[in-house]
Amino acid sequence: MDIKFRDQFSSQWKKYFAADELPICFYYTDNVKTEDLHNNTGGYRCLIGNLERVRRGQTYIYDASTPGCSGGKRYSGFSKKLRPDFEYFLSCGIPGEMEGERYKKTPELVREYLKNHPRFEAPADYLVFKRWDKIQSDEQPAAVIFFASADVLAGLFTLANFDRADSQAVIAPMGAGCASIINYPMEESRSKNPRCILGMFDVSARPHVPAHILTFTIPFRRFEQMAANMEESFLITGSWKAVRKRLG
Repeated sequence: MDIKFRDQFSSQWKKYFAADELPICFYYTDNVKTEDLHNNTGGYRCLIGNLERVRRGQTYIYDASTPGCSGGKRYSGFSKKLRPDFEYFLSCGIPGEMEGERYKKTPELVREYLKNHPRFEAPADYLVFKRWDKIQSDEQPAAVIFFASADVLAGLFTLANFDRADSQAVIAPMGAGCASIINYPMEESRSKNPRCILGMFDVSARPHVPAHILTFTIPFRRFEQMAANMEESFLITGSWKAVRKRLG
C-alpha cells in the first residue's frame, strides 16, 4: 500500500473524527513473518474476540489450522463445512440433542438462507489483520474495518453515500460477525460498485465488542474513493463540527 496514502488518511481521520480509534485492515497472503506467528498464540475461539488485540496495534494471523469455530473458517474462506445439523443449530435446535440459537424460525429458512449466502475460497494461506497505521508498503488491504460508535457510523454512512445517486451505498445483511467483516466485504469487492457493510449484529459475537460499538467495513477500492472525498464532503461543514465535538 502507498504509505503516503496511509499517513494522509490517518491525518484526515484525526482532523474530522478527533481521537476516535483508527480502523483495522485485513489481507490474504501466502507469506507471513515468523515473529508474527510466534506472537499469535492464545486468545479466543471466536475470531472476533481476537481482533481486540489488533485494535491495540498487534498483528493477528488466521488460517485453516487456527483453533476456532467452524463459522469463522467458513466465512474467512478456509472451509466450506459447517457444524452437523447447522440448520437446527441456527434455528430451533433438536430436543434432547442440541440447543438452537433461534436466529431463524425454522430449519427450512436456514437452508434457504444458506443457498443465497455468499461463499468464497480464501485466495491465500493466511488471513492477516493489522491496524491501519501498522500496514506496510508491501501489504495490500482487501478491506478496512471500523469499530465505531453511533456518531462515527453516521459520518461513515454519510460519506459512503456522498458520491452515489442511489440510496444503497451501505447494506446490513444478516450473518455471523466474521461474515459481516470478511465474507460480505470480499463479495462486494468483486462488484462494479462495491457497497459498505454495517455489521456486528450477531448476538453470539456481541460479547466480544463494547456495548456501544458496531462495525463498518469497506472494500479497499471503495475506501480509497471515500477517503478522496473527505475534504469536499459534509465533513467540512458546521453540521459535522457539531457532531465532532462529541467525539473529543
